[in-house]
Order: sequence, then C-alpha cells, then structure tokens
Amino acid sequence: MRSQLLSARAAALFASDLPTGSRPGHAAVRAAIAASVRTCGGTRGCVAALATAYGDCPEVAAPRMRWALGVLAEPVALAA
Repeated sequence: MRSQLLSARAAALFASDLPTGSRPGHAAVRAAIAASVRTCGGTRGCVAALATAYGDCPEVAAPRMRWALGVLAEPVALAA
C-alpha cells in the first residue's frame, strides 16, 4: 500500500507545475500534489500525463521523475 501511495504522489508531483530541480517545502509539495490531482482528474490522470511525457520526451521525463521521487524521499516533504 505504501508503494502505491508513493507512486501516486510521485506521478502527481511529476504532473505539477513545480520546476524540476526545485526544493519545495512540505506545504508547496502538498499543494502541488492536490492541484495536479484536481487538474488531471484524479491520480489516473496524473499517471496518464506521466506516460505521455515518457512517450513524447523521455530525456526530460526521466530526470523529472527522479526529482519527484527525491522530493518525496525528503523527511519534511509531506510532514503535517
């Protein structure tokens, strides 16, 4: 279950407007994830945006996903 939640959050962060390479605080991460889920029509829409990006521009998508996972790995990323 935890890995599914991490995957959903990473896909939403990937689909967000936050710039790759940024180091957002927990409030910005939570807001970006929520906005992406709303904008994309749910987590499945975020995953669809992720898949489209990998199909269209894999050279950009791979570093963005590494960034998203790195942000979520930080202890304060989703702190309350």
